[in-house]
Amino acid sequence: MGFLSDDELSQLLPAEEAAFPSPVPTQIVSSDEYFPEPQNAQQKQVEARLIDMADRLAAKQNISRRRFFQTASGMAAAFLAMNQVYGRLFDVSEAEAATPELAQQRAIALQGQQVFDAHTHFLRDDTRLTNFVAMRASVGKAGWNKGLGDREQTIADLKFENYFKEIFLDSDTKVALLTNSPSDVPEDWFLTNDMVFQTRDKVNTQAGARRLLAHYTIVPGQPGWLEGIDHAIADLRPDGWKGYTIGDNTHKDSSHYPWRLDDEQLMYPAYERFVKSGVCNVCIHKGLFPPSVEKLVPNLRPYVDVSDVGRAAKDWPQLNFVVYHSGYRHVGGSPAEAMAEWEKTGRSSWVSDLAEIPEKYGVTNVYGDLGQLFAYTSVAQPRLAAALMGTLVRGLGADHVIWGTDAVWTGSPQWQIEGLRRLEIPEDMQKAFGFAPLGPPDGKVKRGIFAENGFRIFGYDHHAELATPDHFAMIKQDYLQQGAEPSNLRYGYIRKTT
Repeated sequence: MGFLSDDELSQLLPAEEAAFPSPVPTQIVSSDEYFPEPQNAQQKQVEARLIDMADRLAAKQNISRRRFFQTASGMAAAFLAMNQVYGRLFDVSEAEAATPELAQQRAIALQGQQVFDAHTHFLRDDTRLTNFVAMRASVGKAGWNKGLGDREQTIADLKFENYFKEIFLDSDTKVALLTNSPSDVPEDWFLTNDMVFQTRDKVNTQAGARRLLAHYTIVPGQPGWLEGIDHAIADLRPDGWKGYTIGDNTHKDSSHYPWRLDDEQLMYPAYERFVKSGVCNVCIHKGLFPPSVEKLVPNLRPYVDVSDVGRAAKDWPQLNFVVYHSGYRHVGGSPAEAMAEWEKTGRSSWVSDLAEIPEKYGVTNVYGDLGQLFAYTSVAQPRLAAALMGTLVRGLGADHVIWGTDAVWTGSPQWQIEGLRRLEIPEDMQKAFGFAPLGPPDGKVKRGIFAENGFRIFGYDHHAELATPDHFAMIKQDYLQQGAEPSNLRYGYIRKTT
């Protein structure tokens, strides 16, 4: 299942088994949404420098390379290696990589930072999306659940449990939003809508606090879709709405129901329901549609950019339109092409278009999510990651950028959290494009992106919701005291080496 052909699949390996398990990925990992680029020369340099650094520093600390990569010093070493290859983009020092106490001191100081991940996934137990099934073979290697190590694993043993570990134990994420992906084929939804809300309620009951929010996924044009919204409002109490204007993202070649946000006849009756219900966050998948995919399914091209966002936002100021991936187009395309587009034009398809909507349409209700955009560009072209952050903050406003990671496909989100904490827009780029600096990891801009912006629009008062340590906090404290063991795995595909 999925959009990759048999020929493309023959060129791939499961990332959780074949990718180098460094704290930060050293090559592109994809789901079955796109065909990943091979590891490029710069990524190979980062990996080689990181291996050399890790072997030296791990020996001095009398630990294995694998254990070094699980430490705060190992994370620092990864960003140090990236600076050595790409130029100074991340705030990190050699002392952090070489001195465990210093790195751990920094990690502990930031551990309590509020992080709200508004873009997370896992798969249903009976999924037919078999590209992810291969990761069950890695569960014994991950070492986190000793009770699972002596028997063959199934997808039912791994999906939610691994999601919980990667999100809530191996990262500083405090609150997550569980989102979904629909299909015209009922069996190929990531999760059914009912599963999403059963998971939310189960997690929050077990935690003793609201740690998980949930979307209801809309399917405009499909029979009974408005009745489904009525059911959600009456019975499921969604925290927001999720939609794919592309229709069926898993089976793009046979997508029957693509749609546009500004389709008055189709969408405005739904918006009326959203406003009346008070559930006003409309989160929309956009982008992730490189020219190579457009050649295969050109009929979907009118539905995947952000040209329909402005009018819908202007007509419905009561709603918040959160554009997932911020419309970033080039995932799955050549990172060099994406960087070349920026260097030639000072723009990035379709992120720049999104950032210009508030000024063009006179609206204040458009937001950009960082899922995949930040993960992909910070691994492939970190200077482009800085440019995109500057573009979004300048155009949408620092208070209109929402943290999202698309985990668990990208593994534990901690490497992305650390990436944004350390990232700064280079001075030459600030001067050339009028970008403001992102500032320190706990400064106003990054605090807003990590949590405050999302908490505000989702009506989440963390002072009240997380006023006292809940059950999850106690589980994590125990996990850390016993010696955290992050897997450093990513889930999906990498290209075979040639």
